[in-house]
Amino acid sequence: MPAPHLQLPLSRRGFLFAATGTGAALALATAPARADGRKRPFGRYGSPAARRTPKTLYVDQRGQGDFTSVQAAVNAASGSGYTLVIAPGTYRETVAVSSARTEMTWIGASGKARDVVIAYDNAAGTPKPGGGTYGTSGSATTTVQADGFTARDITFANDWLRAEHPEITGTQAVAIKVQGDRSAFWRCRFLGHQDTLYADSMALGTFARQYFAHCYAEGDVDFVFGRATAVYEHCRFHTLARDVDFTPKGMVFAPSTAGANPYGYLAVKCRITSGAEDGAYKLARPWVPSSDTTARPSLVVRDTWMGPGIDAAVPYTNMSSGFPWQDQRFAEYRNSGPGAEILVPENRPQLAAEQAQLHTRETYLGDWRPYERRG
Repeated sequence: MPAPHLQLPLSRRGFLFAATGTGAALALATAPARADGRKRPFGRYGSPAARRTPKTLYVDQRGQGDFTSVQAAVNAASGSGYTLVIAPGTYRETVAVSSARTEMTWIGASGKARDVVIAYDNAAGTPKPGGGTYGTSGSATTTVQADGFTARDITFANDWLRAEHPEITGTQAVAIKVQGDRSAFWRCRFLGHQDTLYADSMALGTFARQYFAHCYAEGDVDFVFGRATAVYEHCRFHTLARDVDFTPKGMVFAPSTAGANPYGYLAVKCRITSGAEDGAYKLARPWVPSSDTTARPSLVVRDTWMGPGIDAAVPYTNMSSGFPWQDQRFAEYRNSGPGAEILVPENRPQLAAEQAQLHTRETYLGDWRPYERRG
């Protein structure tokens, strides 16, 4: 997605890196040790031999599972209903789950998202080996096209940095692109800068329902974006510090909801924090892509705490001319915190109580109720 104004290099952060500098391995927590001193990479899920089921595959980069890479396990799951139990480690690879691999579940074996990291560093402008560049979608570290996908306790990251590649102008770098219907994420982390979490659908006329519970997402420009019908519940969104001389320094949300879809993004009971100075970020801007100029981006943020990093006076901005945010479906309800203060009422459209009853996880997700299951 486009960057606001100039797109200057960002100085290196340490969000994933150990103290050894550029190219260092990602910091990991060690797996609990057994009584004999050997590692137990699968924690409560036990060893592959002890917990073998026909559709459970174990991934461990140290060779103690069925596969050493996540993509190899996905390739072996040639049908529906597979579970991947992933041992602690940093899996430096790109992963794609095709639409044929439905009802797949990925579980971080330690129960801590920080322990299981899937990361890579392609950007939209990164040259491809065969020529051309990856583009925004192609930059994704993980791509999920299958319906019924679930992930628990995993970190999805794109650690490409602008400061290391000043020659590249296509700075979108997606951590995960989710296109399938009934996709659920529990206690997961999404790390990146621009375009971190791409919550989308397979096609313009296809509505994809997605649910994110107790997750963490960080970034700077449009780092939660796409046309999915997505509910974010009890999630934290963190805007990053940026060493640039313009404002806004970024936006949290950039929905591109199809005009025929009554529901877009819903953030409920969330927190929005910031590593940047007060007022440096906008809450959202509408993305009306050139491929669908009939899009009417939809975002409702309710019962959410917003820190001072959000510009309370003017929390929304435009992405492109001809599609002002005021013409889109942006609204708030019963938010709190310094970033939610209503300083200019016309800049902060509010739902009435009866309108808010239409913007709940139940109405957005319909007959799919992932929140009734234990995540």
